[in-house]
Amino acid sequence: MSRIDESAPAGPVRADVEEAARRLSGQVVRTPVLRSPAIDRLAGVRVLIKAENLQHGGSYKMRGASLAVGRLAAGGHGGVVAQSTGNHAVAVALAARRHGLAATVVLPADAAPTKVARARAAGGRIVLADTAAERLALTRELSAATGHPVVDAYDHPDVIAGQGTASLELIEDAERAGTPLDALVLPVGGGGGAAGACLAATGRPIEVYGVEPVGCDSLARSLAAGRPTPVPPAPTIADGLRPSCVGELPFAILRTALRGVVRVDDEQIGAAFRLLLLELKVLAEPSGAAGLAGALRIAADGRHHTVGVVLTGGNVEAELVARLAADRLADVPSVEGRAA
Repeated sequence: MSRIDESAPAGPVRADVEEAARRLSGQVVRTPVLRSPAIDRLAGVRVLIKAENLQHGGSYKMRGASLAVGRLAAGGHGGVVAQSTGNHAVAVALAARRHGLAATVVLPADAAPTKVARARAAGGRIVLADTAAERLALTRELSAATGHPVVDAYDHPDVIAGQGTASLELIEDAERAGTPLDALVLPVGGGGGAAGACLAATGRPIEVYGVEPVGCDSLARSLAAGRPTPVPPAPTIADGLRPSCVGELPFAILRTALRGVVRVDDEQIGAAFRLLLLELKVLAEPSGAAGLAGALRIAADGRHHTVGVVLTGGNVEAELVARLAADRLADVPSVEGRAA
C-alpha cells in the first residue's frame, strides 16, 4: 500500500501552493511575522519569524491537514488515518472534526503528553506504537481495516502544498514590508514543510535551508547519497524532528531546490528557545526553535540581508519550558530515538 493516498493529486508545484492558499483562506490563521532587534543584532542580519505557534492546533501542520482532509471529505470519505510524532496527529484530528470525519491517529508510545491530549480532545482515536516502523505498519493495517485513507505527515502532495502556504505568506509579507527575503529556513522532520517552502520560493532569489538535529539528519544524508536514506534517530529535545527517513515526495523536490541543510544540537536549540521566549515573548517547542538555531548559523556566513524563519509549532510541555527557560539543559531528558 502506498503511503501517498491515491486519491490525492500528483507531485505539487508552486501553483498548487498558491491554490492551497486560496482554499485555506478563512480556515487557518494568517499568523503574524515577528522581529526582534536583539535577535537581529545577534544574527547580524534582519530575521523575520513566522509565528505558526499561534496557528490552530498550535502548529503549521494545520495547513496541510486541513487541505488534505478537506479534499478527502469532499470526495465522500468517512474518515482518515494518520501517524506522526504529534503535531500532524493533532491537526488531522482537528480537521477531521471540522468536516465530520472519524480520525484514527498513531503516535509514539513516548509522545509528548500535551500532543496526545490535544489529539484526543480534538476527537481523534489514539493508538500508540513504539517505533517508526511499527507506527507505519499499524497505520497501513488500520487503513485497510477501516477503508479510511492515510493522510501522511509529509509524503502527501496536499500536505506539502498546505505547509508551503506558511512560507508563501512569509515571503509575501516580507515583500510588502520592503524587506524581501534572500534566505528562508525551516526545521526538517520528514521534509514536507521544507519542500513546500521550496515551491513557495520558486521564481524568487531566495535560498531555502533545512535544519535537522544532530543525529536525526536523514535529509542531509539522503542528499549526500542521492536517495532517501533512513537513520536510527539519536536522542533529541526536538521531538517533532525525528522521523527515521525523509519522505520520497519531499526528497524529489528538495534534492534540486534546497540550498543546504544545517545540523544543530540540543544546546543550540535550547539557546534559540530562550531567545524566542525572552526577546519575542513567544513560546515555541524545541522543534520550532531549531529553525531559529539554524538561521543564526546561516546568517553567520555574511551572505544574506533578510532571513525568514517559519516557527513551526508551540506545543510544548510546561515542565520542559521551565527547564529550558532556566538554562538547565543538563536536566532536560532528550526524546529517545527508539520511538522516532
